[in-house]
Amino acid sequence: MTEPTRPIRVLLVDDEAMIRHGVRLILRHADGIDVVAEAADGHRAVEEAAAHRPDVALVDIRMPGCDGLAAIRPLLALDPAPRVMMLTTFGDEENVLRALRDGASGFLLKDEGPQELISAVRAAAAGDAVLSPGVTGAVIARMLCGGISDADGPAPQDERIARLTGREREVLAMLGEGLSNQGIAERLVIGIGTVKTHVSAVLEKTGSTSRVQAALLAHRAGLRP
Repeated sequence: MTEPTRPIRVLLVDDEAMIRHGVRLILRHADGIDVVAEAADGHRAVEEAAAHRPDVALVDIRMPGCDGLAAIRPLLALDPAPRVMMLTTFGDEENVLRALRDGASGFLLKDEGPQELISAVRAAAAGDAVLSPGVTGAVIARMLCGGISDADGPAPQDERIARLTGREREVLAMLGEGLSNQGIAERLVIGIGTVKTHVSAVLEKTGSTSRVQAALLAHRAGLRP
């Protein structure tokens, strides 16, 4: 008998109670998603994440005290670490790039629809990267102009890629295309579990803290599947 799938556990982080309430209502009506905790600032977010072990943290950027950007790395330092999805009304380029450099799994604007929010939570929990259409253009434009430097990783670009096996390079290139785990599995005709193993190896060997960082590395290196 197949065991039921565990609900995706979500932490909401926003200094506005009304926003948290609205997001909670949206997610409450989604199958397989459970809001387990809330926080009004970054410090409290880390405490709640440590206590409730969420799979995904939806984190606002601008909050008094410790803001969302400052909370990314402490959240990712937890064991287990949640996927951190930035949820904000501020889609400016600087915030997007800083969030992605620090390891955020994605960036979603608050004016996206309920279904986009639900889909983003599910994608983040599955290990996929999510960028709101409203900010994707800024990331790509900055990337192509060299706005993300080799200093974002622990070693130069070529050295980081040289650590990969041939199959891992293929996976990195597909991350650069924005493919999900399922998409990579279908392209390579391999299982999802094998894809996850390859993605984990790519992130570790390249010093990338998220799929988005790995994707940007692939673009900058000119990798193609």
